[in-house]
Parts: sequence; C-alpha cells; structure tokens
Amino acid sequence: MSQSAKPKKAEAMKRGGGAQKIYENIRASILNLDRKPGEPLDEASLSQQFGMSRSPVREALIRLSTDGLVVTLPNKSTLVAPLNINDYPTYLDALDLVQRYTTQLAAKLRTAEDLKCIAKCQAEFTNALDEGNVPWMIEANRSFHMAISETARNSYFNFLHARLLDDGRRMLHLYFRSFEGKIPTSIRRDHDLIIDSITKQNGEEAEKNAHQHVTQVGGRFMEYLNRRHSKDFEIFQFHEE
Repeated sequence: MSQSAKPKKAEAMKRGGGAQKIYENIRASILNLDRKPGEPLDEASLSQQFGMSRSPVREALIRLSTDGLVVTLPNKSTLVAPLNINDYPTYLDALDLVQRYTTQLAAKLRTAEDLKCIAKCQAEFTNALDEGNVPWMIEANRSFHMAISETARNSYFNFLHARLLDDGRRMLHLYFRSFEGKIPTSIRRDHDLIIDSITKQNGEEAEKNAHQHVTQVGGRFMEYLNRRHSKDFEIFQFHEE
C-alpha cells in the first residue's frame, strides 16, 4: 500500500467514527426526550455543535431516519420524528404479542445461565428504580426484556422485539413521568412475576404475566394522556338576577 493511501484510509475511518458518535449522541437525546418530537435538526448547527463537517452529520441523520427517529420533509429540512399517538394501540398489540411469545418460549428453553442473566438485568432495573433514575430504568428495562427475548432463541422475534422496545422508549419516558417523581417500587413486581414463571418453566403463566405487564403499562400511559387539570372547575359562573 502506498503512503498516500494510508492517510486516506485513516481519514475515512475517522469520518466513519465521527458519524457513529453523532448518531449515538442524537439518538440518545431523542429517546430521552432531550430533543422534543418535531424539533428541527439543522445540519449546519449540528456540524458546529460536534465540531465536524456536514458529511458525518448527514450520514448520522440518514441512519436515524432508517430507525424512524427523524423525518425529512419535502423542503429537505429534518425534524425529530413526532410521537404518533394514533399508532399507539397497534404498537401495544405488536409489543404484547411479541412479549407473550418470547416470554412463553423463554420459560420452556431457559438454562441456569439464562436465569442469571435475567436476574442481573432485573437487579439493574431495581437499582435504577430505587434511585429514581428514569433514563437508567428505561435502559435496564430494555436489557431485561431483551435478555428474555434472547433466551427464546428466535433471531427474527429478537430483532422485532428490539425495534419495538426502542420505538417505545420515548413513550416509556412519558409513562414514568406520569408518576410525577414518585415512582412506586411496586412496579418491579411485574418483572418479578415474569422471572418466577420462567424459573418454574411454566410457559402458560409466563405468557399471562407478560400480557398483564404490557396491559398495565399501556393503561397507565393512556391515563396520563387523558389527564386534565381544568375539568374540576368552571371558568364562567352565571348567577340569576
């Protein structure tokens, strides 16, 4: 290889690493709701923020678009993807079916090593819950469910489950926000029930507990969306003369 080719290769690798860094940073900020749904993403501003050219920024935005986290409008401007609440019922249907199947299968196929991995993820979730650290809780929750999914040993469902969990992370932030900073430690109970049924290799019970878990989270989220602060008083009062 010529000496001139080496710098070009190193430069290309550096560019690729830069795009990865930008992708991971923006992705995390979108999933954590630091960047709000509908917020514009300007290439020039992002280039300045990360101290890189527009090329890796554009590459990162393309990857985020593939993930469904950003959208590009006809005028070429880019926005953080909106939270489409209209799709939420169908999202819950998909998540429910995948989690019921993978949890039931995990109960049948689990090994002692699988149980250790699932328990470790639950311990992480519990620690995050005790500290009230919502971003950590969401990450630990994903790890918990993916550990179960991997125990089911079906790569196709594993891929779909990962996508569903990622798509739901922003909604999960709103779910935890519904507790207004007072998240009850009892929410770990659903995970404990799932672990218990998997440990006993009771597939029917595992499926039931997984379904109950999705239903409980979905119901709480819908209650949060329906919450109003103006329904208990009247703005106008009419008095008879």
